[in-house]
Amino acid sequence: MVNTELGAGTSSAAPRKRMPMAAAFWTVGLTYLVIMASSAAPSPLYPVYQQAWGFSSTTLTVVFAVYAVALLSALLTVGSLSDHVGRKPILIAALILLVISLVLFIVADGVPGLIAARVVQGLAAGTATGALSAAVIDLQPNESAGPLVNSVAPSIGLATGALGAGLLVQLAPAPTTLVYALLIGAVVLLATAVLFVPETSALREVESRRHLSLLLLPRASFPTGARVPFLLIVPALVATWSLGGFHLSLGPSIIGSVFGVDNHIVGGLDIFALFSSGAVAAACVRTRPPRAVMVVGAVVLALGVGLSLVSVSMVSVQLYFLGSIVAGAGWGSAFLGAMRTLGALVPADERGSVFATTFVLSYLAFSVPAVIGGVAVHSFGLEPTVLAYGGFVIVLALVSSAGFGLASRQERRAPRPTR
Repeated sequence: MVNTELGAGTSSAAPRKRMPMAAAFWTVGLTYLVIMASSAAPSPLYPVYQQAWGFSSTTLTVVFAVYAVALLSALLTVGSLSDHVGRKPILIAALILLVISLVLFIVADGVPGLIAARVVQGLAAGTATGALSAAVIDLQPNESAGPLVNSVAPSIGLATGALGAGLLVQLAPAPTTLVYALLIGAVVLLATAVLFVPETSALREVESRRHLSLLLLPRASFPTGARVPFLLIVPALVATWSLGGFHLSLGPSIIGSVFGVDNHIVGGLDIFALFSSGAVAAACVRTRPPRAVMVVGAVVLALGVGLSLVSVSMVSVQLYFLGSIVAGAGWGSAFLGAMRTLGALVPADERGSVFATTFVLSYLAFSVPAVIGGVAVHSFGLEPTVLAYGGFVIVLALVSSAGFGLASRQERRAPRPTR
């Protein structure tokens, strides 16, 4: 099976007119953003569901976690499949799953229905993530555009999804329906546009059903010849994504319980502040050396989380938002540094699988600490859990920063080969 479209721009036998490469790049990037927005959209609705159905904070984090478990299952099985069957078939399948999940949200009438919707939504996001990240790199107009979109699309998507849902919950009628109906419309339009995106995968033949079953076995793939930088990236990934998971799962509860603010828009603004500042920071540092961006970003993230912890102790919502903005800037910078490092090191035919592995680690950090945090809230209370969770994030961020700093120092001291 040979792909005649990769890089050469030659026409295929398919009669469908192909989208120009620049438009295709932005279409795929927008698809990434909308998928992430749909992931964050339920967060401002969680207090509404809690009030209507009367479930606990522990149940809330379980509802949040099943999404990540489903996403991880998809990443581990079909995450690298786009390297073999193409990016487009995987993306179309993922968007169909996403529409199904949004319909399930609309018809949900209790916790089981909410869990079912989150499971299908997680499968959709996990199916799409590896293919989207690889397609963005494949289609990028220059070497910095792809990693930038891979970094800011999750940030902007999570920010706009949370804030938009918060506004609709607070100001619009039928909040548990309208949010998802609007997303369904956006997803259908994007699925139609993706049909015209040129295929970018250097399709590797699936030789038999046995070969396909082997491809679908859960696996993790590490970049050939770049394992040391990859391992140094891991603590930063865990720090950034565990912070994001905590804000998305328990952030609205912190706003209401710790600061006494009973407003869904403010809950959405917390998530918006974190992720939008991440997108702005990533855009500002996109041309800087990726390793330096990651080191500084991790330190800034630690500083922002520290401000948030102080705000909880002082019961200052203003300081809490300032901490979210600073931590978000570190989040966006550190994640951009990681994606640029991987994008430069990973060969094209490994991108789908390596990016899938990267997001497996990211979403494990996104979900597992949040679930532990939800259980801890039930046992120890919200404020002690926030302090312990924040300390965990700070330590990981500083470990990653120190690791890269030490590696850079050793590289400078290493003797250069003589000619």
